[in-house]
Amino acid sequence: MQEHDDKGAIARLISMVERPSSRERQDLEDWLAGQAEAGFVVGVTGAPGSGKSTLVDRLLGQIRATDERVAVLAVDPSSPFSGGAILGDRVRMQGHTQDAGVYIRSLATRGHLGGLTVSVPRIVRLLEALSFPWVLVETVGVGQVEIEITGEADATVVVVNPGWGDSIQANKAGLMEIADIFVINKADRPGLRDTRRDLENMLEMSPSDRRPPIVETTATNGEGVDALFATLAEFKGELEASGELSRRRAARRLAEFDRLVMATLHQAVERAMSGSDLRERVRDGSLTPLKAAAELVGSIDVSLEREERE
Repeated sequence: MQEHDDKGAIARLISMVERPSSRERQDLEDWLAGQAEAGFVVGVTGAPGSGKSTLVDRLLGQIRATDERVAVLAVDPSSPFSGGAILGDRVRMQGHTQDAGVYIRSLATRGHLGGLTVSVPRIVRLLEALSFPWVLVETVGVGQVEIEITGEADATVVVVNPGWGDSIQANKAGLMEIADIFVINKADRPGLRDTRRDLENMLEMSPSDRRPPIVETTATNGEGVDALFATLAEFKGELEASGELSRRRAARRLAEFDRLVMATLHQAVERAMSGSDLRERVRDGSLTPLKAAAELVGSIDVSLEREERE
């Protein structure tokens, strides 16, 4: 019973983080400010159908075998009807729901182009503060490898499949920029050797001094997942020893700041445009775009001050 109570409390805290500004959320933010970034955040990304969810499910088992707690944020496509997460990833991880050392949460993208919501960094921060030494963030995948996850993770795992050579070439720059570890999942399928060769050729041409390791897995039966976990643990040690982990976390904090500023400004613009005739006046030529923009910016300042006073 206690494990369900604990998970219910975590769910309520996450909901508090996701809600618009409130006194309770501010109190939570103040508490988080004094907590250490104690977890290791792993982003798992790749094209739809690459087997990310099954791979994460198997990775959970490897982490729990060490008796360490682990949290998963599965970023699902938003439902076109409710705006909520479809929850497909959680369905595939049902085997861990009764484990008190595992917490799984689905988050809706809510149309955010990169596939991640602005609340993800704070939720990750919360899970770290709640003593989860491992936090896995699985991205939705939207037909191409997403790069936004690198702004939220300490390490990024890019999942590809055999026979994905054309897509690898099409996404060459993005793959080279974000991958800390490549996983060729579904390694029991034809084309494994060709896909590995394509990846190795890409890495040969990379200007980076570090070559991301390539791990072969078949997540459906768990083959190779132990090697993936060992590679992640080794990489974590390298990041800590070199000081790179601290640098990456500093970059994450700045990225979160930038995203929150942009999200706040976007909300302010929407409030200022509500009921405004600026677009119509620009369209009919009675107001120049420059003057309309200046008028809008002025109204944003006023609306923000009014909101703060209220």
